[in-house]
Formats: sequence, structure tokens, C-alpha cells
Amino acid sequence: MTVAQARARILDGVQPLPGESVSIYEASGRVLAEGLKANLTQPPFDASAMDGYAVRAADVAAAPVSLKVIGTSAAGHGFGGKVGPDEAVRIFTGAPLPEGADTIVIQEDTKPEPPDGVSILAGSPEGRHIRRRGFDFSEANVALDAGTRLGGRHLMLAAAMNHATLPVRRKPVIALLANGDELVLPGETPKASQIVSSIPAGLKAAAEAWGGQAMVLDIAKDTRESIAAQVDAAPDADVLVTIGGASVGEHDLVRGTLEAKGACFEVFKAAMRPGKPVMYGFLGKQRVLNLPGNPASAAVCARIYLKPLIAALLGLPTDEPVRELPLACPIEANGEREHYLRAIASGGTVAPLPDQDSSLMSAFARANCLLVRPINAPPLPAGALVPIMSLDF
Repeated sequence: MTVAQARARILDGVQPLPGESVSIYEASGRVLAEGLKANLTQPPFDASAMDGYAVRAADVAAAPVSLKVIGTSAAGHGFGGKVGPDEAVRIFTGAPLPEGADTIVIQEDTKPEPPDGVSILAGSPEGRHIRRRGFDFSEANVALDAGTRLGGRHLMLAAAMNHATLPVRRKPVIALLANGDELVLPGETPKASQIVSSIPAGLKAAAEAWGGQAMVLDIAKDTRESIAAQVDAAPDADVLVTIGGASVGEHDLVRGTLEAKGACFEVFKAAMRPGKPVMYGFLGKQRVLNLPGNPASAAVCARIYLKPLIAALLGLPTDEPVRELPLACPIEANGEREHYLRAIASGGTVAPLPDQDSSLMSAFARANCLLVRPINAPPLPAGALVPIMSLDF
């Protein structure tokens, strides 16, 4: 099937995960499960937006004038009296506007007259430099919508709305399972015919960047028993991501092991490169996504299939806006599979890397986007617009 068909099958019927409450200090990057209402009004009183003097506009209309200073209003320490005719209150930014005052004269337009007077050098119309009560938000207003991915500015607002905990979507648990007798953990010394298992480290970072909670399972050996044991170690994962072992060789045992445990697959191959042998299905209620064993293939498939799956489980949009850039160099015609070329976007253009072998991690690390070539796309000259996808992990 095409990439679009495989993606649609994977996302079909996905419902957002239930919500949970977390401390506001632990909510960065989380997704709001429901709209957030303000618990209070901000500002809770008419407040000064400037340092200066709170006065009556009518008293300073004919400035310059001299007024009597009867007190001070500071943030956290408002003035309890009332401003009358020809009176002023020294006021600071954020402080409550005293009763009777209706404007602020900034301190640059004043001159002290000791011991208790001030000369107002310029008039100030009613309402100037005053932040009215509720200027920012009012109690019970929904100021943050469900589905908001919480960053620092959102958490600042939530705190101002007087929320100590926030209702967020539970993070999808993504279990990552690599298998193969040829694999050893990073930091171990490979024996003859062995290599370091590199893909789980990258996929863990990607899944967490996309909003998931990733767990890396122990490397399974090339036996059904070992693979089954690791699958059983993650019964509560929302998505089991297996890496490699889904082809037709004698040592490719993942599909058979999963099917023997009751898994049903709906996607077996996709018309794409890299990443043709992608599989997707269910093991009970658990979603299973099998990615190819070559690093670039696994990463590209994760970007195309796992990212939107995590988004759907979080209640986020799964469609991405198409971005186009002009080619920095000509490219040849494409074949019968959609091609995701590792590329570098720079200086307003994009160019594919010279070597597109799916095993190359050094090349993949240099890329900052995928240049998407549709099935049977014609050759294109330099300057032609092409769609790209970001590599955001």
C-alpha cells in the first residue's frame, strides 16, 4: 500500500488517552486534556502600569500644578485612603489604583516639592497608564484550550490563573524492542560478527520529543522464546515498537512470534524507501509497529508513522503543513516507491545528501530534513519546488 494508505490504517480509530493531574512544575511539554479556566481575575484590581503619581485627571488638566502627596501605593501594599481634590498618591508599577484617582502621571512628568508636595508638569487624561481589573483575564474564562502543548509561556499563564496542578493527557508508553544475536548495547565491546544496537537510543529520544514515554527493552536474541519474553515484559505499553526481524529470513522471527501470541497485522509493506518492510497491527489492545532494522529506515518510518500515532494518542492534530523549498541542484526521476531523501535545507534551498544508503548513520545525523519524492515523479531541475519534512529529533 502507499504511505498515505498505511498511515491512514495506522491512525484509524485512535482515541486520545485519558487524562491525569500533574504538578504545574512537571507539566512542561504535556498536552492539556481539557480547557483550563481561570480561578481568579487578573489583575484583581485596577493597577498602575507605570511609576508615577495617582491623581484625578481634572486636577492636572491645567498643568503645571502643585498637588499634596498623601501616601504611597506599592505592589503588595496598596494605599487605603481616598484621593481628593488637589491630592496625589505616589504609585509604583503593579500597585492598586487608590480610590478617587482616575489617571497616572508618569514620574518623568513630575518634580518633587518637599516635604509633601509634587509638581505635575504635564496633564494626563482619565484612564491613562491604568490596567483595568480583568484586563488580562477574568475568573471562569477558558484561557488555555484542550490540546495545548504546554510550554513556558502557557505554564506562566496557568500559574497566574492560580492552578497548582493541570489536567493533561497521559503520555503514551512506547516500548522499544531490538532483536538479533548480532547486537550489543552501547558501551559494550562487540565480538566478531556483532554491531552496537544504535536504533533504540535514537527512537527513545524521538518518542519523548514527540510527547511519549519511552522504555527500552532488553535486546532479544534470535529465538522465539527470547522475543516472546521481552514482549511479555511490556504488557502495559500503548505501543510496542519492534526493530528488525520482520522479513522472510530464517533469523527473522518477530512476526511469527507475535502472530503466535495472537497479534493481527493490518499493514505489511509500504511503497516507500527507505522503509518498505514496515508492519502494523495489534496484540490484544496493544498497538504494534515493526520498523526496519537499518538505522535510516527505522528513523524515517518512525518520523512518518510513530510521530502521528503519538500525536493522535495525545489528542493532537496528525496532519502537518506542507513546506516547500527550491532545489539547490537537479534530481533524477523517482521510481515506484515514495522516496524520503535525507537532505540539508540551508540558505533557502534544499539539497539531498549524496549517499542515501539506509545503513548510514553519519549521513542521517547531518541531514536536517527529508526531501519527499512522490511515486514516479519526473526529474527536476535546480530551482524547482519540492516538499520537505522536518527532522525534529
